[in-house]
Amino acid sequence: MTDDVVSGAPPPLPLLLDAVIGVGTELSLRPTLQHIVDSAAALTGARHAVLRVPAAEGARPERFTAGAEPEPGAADAGDDEGDGDDRDDGDSVLSVPIHVQDEEFGLLRLTHERGGVFTAEDRGMLRVLASQAGIAIANARLYETARQRERWIEGAAAVTTALLTGEAAPDALMTVAQQARLLADAAAGVVLQPTAEGGMRIVAAATSGAAGPGYRRHPAAAAQNDLMGTTIAPGSAVLEQLLGGQPVFIEDSATDPRMTTRVRSRFGPSMMLPLQAGGRLIGTLALPRRRGERPYTAVERLLATQFASQAALALVLADAQQSRQRLAVLEDRDRIARDLHDLVVQRLFATGMMLESTRRRAGSAPEQSALDQAVDELESTIQEVRTAIFALQQPPADAPTTFRGKVLKETAGAGAVLGVQPSVHFTGAVDTRVTEPTAGRLLAALRRSLAAASRRPGVTRVEVTVEVGVLPDGRAGVRLVVHDDGEADAASDTGTTTTWQAPL
Repeated sequence: MTDDVVSGAPPPLPLLLDAVIGVGTELSLRPTLQHIVDSAAALTGARHAVLRVPAAEGARPERFTAGAEPEPGAADAGDDEGDGDDRDDGDSVLSVPIHVQDEEFGLLRLTHERGGVFTAEDRGMLRVLASQAGIAIANARLYETARQRERWIEGAAAVTTALLTGEAAPDALMTVAQQARLLADAAAGVVLQPTAEGGMRIVAAATSGAAGPGYRRHPAAAAQNDLMGTTIAPGSAVLEQLLGGQPVFIEDSATDPRMTTRVRSRFGPSMMLPLQAGGRLIGTLALPRRRGERPYTAVERLLATQFASQAALALVLADAQQSRQRLAVLEDRDRIARDLHDLVVQRLFATGMMLESTRRRAGSAPEQSALDQAVDELESTIQEVRTAIFALQQPPADAPTTFRGKVLKETAGAGAVLGVQPSVHFTGAVDTRVTEPTAGRLLAALRRSLAAASRRPGVTRVEVTVEVGVLPDGRAGVRLVVHDDGEADAASDTGTTTTWQAPL
């Protein structure tokens, strides 16, 4: 220590001003804290300086140090002693608390060289630095909170944009889960939805690949598949809150008695947030962190809750948009079906009537035969157009519920294998008279017949006929006939025609 400092000379104000200005230039919190420690050591000539920040909500205790570590047996600046206590070992320790908005944020402690002492000027400069440090820390906190808010707002906007571009429902839920996981710095982002049994099941999962210490690392896809389908069974203590649309915050998923899922041991702090809009509960967004990681802060909880509300609204809007698009498709299909029925079928029917009349007036047998063939072709075309009209009137994305619709679905699916689209003809009240057991057996026979046709060479035409009427034995029944023009099986009496029938 120089003589002018020991004798009470004025403190080196330029150094103090530089330190004060330097502390206020950082925007992020951790660099600001490290700069405070470095400046304190430089101003006072301390051998060792440490800033101890106690555990706060969502954080662990931290130490920021500068200078050499204390020698063994020497005074430790990390010891919790009084302000400016001279120690028996000849060291001098100086400490000053740092307050942020009237709350103690941490304790700054400095250790002098062995045999050295801190002066009153040192104490004065350290208190000025601590005062400025409190202001700088408050500003850094505000900056980081603002950056957090900005990231969450940008993330919510990105989710809304993605959902309104027309993603399918599973993809939309995955978008929400993945974006929330990234924003929250979580090990996983999952969406749960209510089950028919009264529980909740994970229907979308996005992970970072590993879920905690000791847990074998999987590729992200494998980890996601491992979470998919995980169920919170009825009776779970947390389930009532989730189904009621309430957020749930967990300090440690592995030890919290409310958590009952098989994967809970992999995770630590977690947020479970309702995806709810307009009184409608879409599901729950869960954001677990790995075991041992810091808990979520109050700010993070608030921002994640707001994100979940925005995402739920975007999901509802996206669903409404897709419903409008489906309605537009249905309306267009219905218009096409009406046009086919009112224009095409009527004109084909009129043409058939003219050919029939011409056939009666035809003189030679060859002319009559040719006209008969033309009339048959027109009748077949009319049947196929009517079948197409029926198919157009079915909801495009829904499973068929009528027997006629199920037959059409089977033949449409077989078209890709056959390389030719089968023509289908219906006769009689097939939808009202064919019962469910009979329909199941008939569909099975249809699948077998279409599969057999796909194995025969030379198939260019497949005709499927379903007829409700009178069977050869006089009983009311249904008959299925599948015919193709492929090479006949020499071992079969019926060749390429298969017939199946059952009484009604």
